[in-house]
Amino acid sequence: MFNEYNPINKIMFQVIDNQGKVIDSKLMPNISDERALKAYKDMLFARTADLQIVNYQRQGRIYTYPPNYGQEAISGATATIIEEKDWLVPAFREMGAMLAKGVSLKELFLLFMGYEEGNAFKNANKVLPISVPIASQLLHATGIGYEIKYNKKNELVYAFVGDGGTSEGDFHEAVNFAGVWKVPVIFIIQNNQYGISTPTRIQTASESLAIKAIAYGVKGIQVDGNDYFAMLRALEEAKKVCERGEGPILIEAVTYRKGAHTTSDDPTKYRTKEEEEAWDKKDPLRRLSQYLKDKDLWSDDQEEKIVEQYKKEVDRQFIEAENFPEYKPEDIFKYMYAEMPQELKDQEHSLMEFYRWKNEKVSQTSKK
Repeated sequence: MFNEYNPINKIMFQVIDNQGKVIDSKLMPNISDERALKAYKDMLFARTADLQIVNYQRQGRIYTYPPNYGQEAISGATATIIEEKDWLVPAFREMGAMLAKGVSLKELFLLFMGYEEGNAFKNANKVLPISVPIASQLLHATGIGYEIKYNKKNELVYAFVGDGGTSEGDFHEAVNFAGVWKVPVIFIIQNNQYGISTPTRIQTASESLAIKAIAYGVKGIQVDGNDYFAMLRALEEAKKVCERGEGPILIEAVTYRKGAHTTSDDPTKYRTKEEEEAWDKKDPLRRLSQYLKDKDLWSDDQEEKIVEQYKKEVDRQFIEAENFPEYKPEDIFKYMYAEMPQELKDQEHSLMEFYRWKNEKVSQTSKK
């Protein structure tokens, strides 16, 4: 696959078209109808949750949030193939993959409410925290991959970054050393066309983002990121390469952010309605839904009923997060190091002294 779809050939890997029709049955991944249906339901749950979180934010019930809307097939395919023993190194639009690894919605809600407990991931194995500094997580991914290879473990690393992240030095350093060390890391670029408001074409003069793999001597491929089956097949092949000790792999998943960069962003300032309508025809859920409908595996009635169930479950976990105990000031300091250094201890002491002084002032004022 990686020879035929070498980025130099300028061919994007695709399995189904915009109507959910299989282009070539030989390209299909090894997946049963039941598993494909489950993948669709999981993607639908992620989208339902995503849309509701935006509503919560508009109601002032949660802080700034980065929507996953329109990019569900990438995480959905990763959720299908990733194993408990594997590492997930997310950026911040990988809800589906994180849920599949055992992260709860409640934890994600807490995270975006400012609670450090949201990063605990108590039932998730080998998941790094969401990374807001752009592309810095990729260095950790390469480091983990090095440890896996050094200790001869049977594990993989799935690492995510946005198109904007490929303009950061950390991206190049991570992929460069991953190539040198031949570590089992699958780098997945979610090319959603914009780094906040900056179009991809303004970020790089490269013909694609996948072609950057060639400079580092690693295998790369450009995939239709809104095609669940294409993403899954590409990940299957990438996994085989890594298991043979021939990694890493760089996958450019071409997709589109249908929502805002974050809830603080207004995409109407830099995108046209015509562009959004054109990409809407490539919507990942619509395409997979149509594929399932054509095989009599899914219907609009089924979707309507299950979405109502999903909404109730999302609301339930959100209300639990809303009723979480008040954030403790000491939490600002205690999560940075295993053993708090003296500098942080001094800062914590100063903050507590300030609160003590403030409370005394409030008490004195109220007595007057």
